[in-house]
Amino acid sequence: MTRAEDSGEPERIVVLDTVGARPRTRRGKRRAPRAGESGEPELVPSVRVTVIRADPFQSRDEAEEWLEGLRRDRPALEEEVSAGTRELNALLRAHRAAAADAYVRDVVPAGATVVRVGQGTGDQVADGRFDSAAELPPPSPRSRVRRRADALAPDERLAALLGRREEALVCEELVLRAQSDLDAGRPREAALQARIALEAALAELDRSPSERLADDLRALEESRDALGRAANEALGAEPAVELQEAVAEVVERIETALRRHRLHRG
Repeated sequence: MTRAEDSGEPERIVVLDTVGARPRTRRGKRRAPRAGESGEPELVPSVRVTVIRADPFQSRDEAEEWLEGLRRDRPALEEEVSAGTRELNALLRAHRAAAADAYVRDVVPAGATVVRVGQGTGDQVADGRFDSAAELPPPSPRSRVRRRADALAPDERLAALLGRREEALVCEELVLRAQSDLDAGRPREAALQARIALEAALAELDRSPSERLADDLRALEESRDALGRAANEALGAEPAVELQEAVAEVVERIETALRRHRLHRG
């Protein structure tokens, strides 16, 4: 169960279950042949995560009305999924810290086999089942076409990086971490990561290739003061809302500058 503050009321219940795993054999029983021995492929388990609101609906009709509204409003459905994802990533962050395991990573809905938002009784939803549910639809055909076209550039750069024709920049990794913190609702971490990403970008990116890139870097230099204040506040508490907005703006500007940098190198 998750709470917004110590001794507060529970807000969400997160249930994790492993499905599709090979059952364990009891002691004394003959060991089942391994995948390679039997010629059969190994079963691949998957994790099912259900994020449940602790505050229930007053009636089944109220729950169904809420769900029907999400079916008619895709942005609202996507926001509901995003809220659940942030809750799951908060759990993963806590586990990462508790286990001191740097390799426990955040998740995104696009990485899931299926994403559903539904309503049902407590026992149902705890078991990943619903009375009724809305499935998050795949991207529109137009979006898929656009992504297929855009996918060529990353593939080309990947080949260049692997072939050592290019080197990945430090600021590229740092700004991705800052964006991940923003997406997960971690403003303190985002401010601190963005501060380092900004300095790395200013040191690594060459101003000469284009005037537009030079303009991007000048704008980033002008953001140093606001970002520095955000990072300083983040050492003790969440930065003020206006400083959080400044962090998000700086992250977007760094990403824009990196895109211009890659276009020039290409």
